Amino acid sequence: MRDGCDTQISDKLMTWYDCHARALPWRVPPGSNQIPDPYRIWLSEVMLQQTTVAAVKAYFHRFTERWPTVQALAAARDEDVMAEWAGLGYYARARNLLKCAREVARLGGFPRTREGLQALPGVGPYTSAAIAAIAFDQPETVLDGNVERVMARLFDEHTPLPQAKPVLTDYAARLTPQHRPGDHAQAVMDLGATICTPRNPACGICPVMADCAARHAGTAPSLPRKTRKPTKPVRLGIAYLGRRVDGAWLMERRPPHGLLGGMLGWPGSDWSEQPPDSTPPVTAEWHALSDEVRHTFTHFHLRLGLRVAHLPLSASGLFIPANEFNPAALPTVMRKAHTLAAAHLDLSEVS
Repeated sequence: MRDGCDTQISDKLMTWYDCHARALPWRVPPGSNQIPDPYRIWLSEVMLQQTTVAAVKAYFHRFTERWPTVQALAAARDEDVMAEWAGLGYYARARNLLKCAREVARLGGFPRTREGLQALPGVGPYTSAAIAAIAFDQPETVLDGNVERVMARLFDEHTPLPQAKPVLTDYAARLTPQHRPGDHAQAVMDLGATICTPRNPACGICPVMADCAARHAGTAPSLPRKTRKPTKPVRLGIAYLGRRVDGAWLMERRPPHGLLGGMLGWPGSDWSEQPPDSTPPVTAEWHALSDEVRHTFTHFHLRLGLRVAHLPLSASGLFIPANEFNPAALPTVMRKAHTLAAAHLDLSEVS
């Protein structure tokens, strides 16, 4: 149940948002007569999971230029979508993106309710609420990291995350209006992204500073509290970068499921906490590089030793011709390996 104070906070946020909304390529500006496109909103929300707005913008432009509708994306080849996604990380999202696009195309469009949206592949509680609110003006409660921070400070909530999620969701639901719920959700996101920031929040220019319990208590910079995360383990591996004398690169396509699933990469060992025992993919004179790739995934740090070799034309395996090889289409960890190894595989060295 919303009380008068909740309504006043929502009204202040909307007044501020109407003047200060961020201009984002997937967003309809407040006060515009444009109708939000659920495809663009869904695509942006999937891309923004665990990624920043600054990093996503270029990817979003490329995707929507190449596949301007959900039907166009549904008809795309898996490998083309995975190549365009390279660098955004969390590749299960790209696989689910295609599954979801194909299901939406089969249905003839996006469901308009949170329940219907959440039944789509890869669409969870947050994404379904965001699409329902922003695209279809449903009064759903949207809770991302920015909203969590704003709620924790507005209500001076000291329960640490992730345990605090249910109570922060309740706070956000109290503030969610029936009128313009999509703009309200984006207003709170923008407030968290531009003013109520993780460090050094600009409380002096906040539109709801008079209503912020944490500001009055002097606790705003320390909120939200978070449970300390366990130390990430370190895993070790070896990657083999081989180049044939005609310029083609020896690669492998990873299994469709699991880390970097379905992506092209370098042959190599498993990644484990013990030094790897690995066999080269083809017989050749492999040389160990003194440099190694260091990369951090969600649950572990990776240290990847590199082996390089020039390969004869008779070498067997999956070879990508030089004119088709694009290192920018590789996952970030594989691209790092190429950057370190490329100079050692310059074909001018081959007699």
